[in-house]
Amino acid sequence: MSKPAQDKQATVYDIARVAGVSASTVSRILNGSAKVAEDKRLAVEDAIRELNYRPNLMALYLKTGQSMTLGVLTQYVDSPFSNEMLRGVEHALQGSKYAPLIASGHWNAEEEVERLRLLIDRRVDGIIILTGHVNQPALLEFSQQVPIVATGHNINTERVRTFSINNRLGGYMATRYLLDLGHRQIAHIVGLPDQNDAIERQRGYRQALVSSGIEYDPELVVQGDFAEAGGFNAAKQLVASGKKFSAIFCANDQTCYGAILGLKQCGLRVPEDVSLIGFDDLPFSTFSNPPLTTVRQPIYETGIVMVNTLLGLIENTEQTIDELPELSIVVRDTTMPYVCDKD
Repeated sequence: MSKPAQDKQATVYDIARVAGVSASTVSRILNGSAKVAEDKRLAVEDAIRELNYRPNLMALYLKTGQSMTLGVLTQYVDSPFSNEMLRGVEHALQGSKYAPLIASGHWNAEEEVERLRLLIDRRVDGIIILTGHVNQPALLEFSQQVPIVATGHNINTERVRTFSINNRLGGYMATRYLLDLGHRQIAHIVGLPDQNDAIERQRGYRQALVSSGIEYDPELVVQGDFAEAGGFNAAKQLVASGKKFSAIFCANDQTCYGAILGLKQCGLRVPEDVSLIGFDDLPFSTFSNPPLTTVRQPIYETGIVMVNTLLGLIENTEQTIDELPELSIVVRDTTMPYVCDKD
């Protein structure tokens, strides 16, 4: 059998010649549209590998209306949090024949809407939104064009599925853990001021204090930005304020990384002088110095669940909504019981 020249992309007809079957049989196998005899399927698969066949995606789109791409809207591609969720997305897409097309919104509502329009213009088959500021009306409007799966919202329709964690509970758990260690003067470095995750975690912090009979002190609450630099500056601000504190609940792990360095530059040790707890359980938190105690949320698992859910919407398959693992405290080396005479 003749083979196509090495510099020429193989076609369905080339595969048919090498496999000894008809072009229509090859098409049925590629599309999965009908059952084909096992020997023919194996022959076609061998021919595909031999010829290094890659489908013409434009032709596939014209024929089926599918581009075999999924849009993924994140905020910053260099964010450890986003990277961990993207890792879950990538894992779930393995073997699915879909490829991700990633865009960043930079925590700007207008830019997020622009990126969503861009992804739709690229004819993606569905969109995954990894947090952000896009509002519910916009989410519903875009879902009329493509199915959407998003985090940070609480809405479910035939075209939209959303997932969220209980951030208030997580903030409560983190603060409660410090209280159980005997700490009473607990500071909090907040995340982005207009980010719902940060707002809810602060509410959980306040709820834990009040439920323990401890008055909420706004002077122990310092603004951060979910990033290392914000944690660094906030920790130094706390020390400079002169307010006494023995522990800090940081809005996320990245804030903790910066706070550890800020406290160190002020001559304070973690956890001997100040205990710290974060939120997320990013991969680096196991290897930070010292290793970080934190509230673990299922970041990687969320990426997997979102892909599986979106593919179910695209392919109109019956699906059971996967439950995300519950929040939990991961105890490492940045926390210790409060010692009254350590001052």
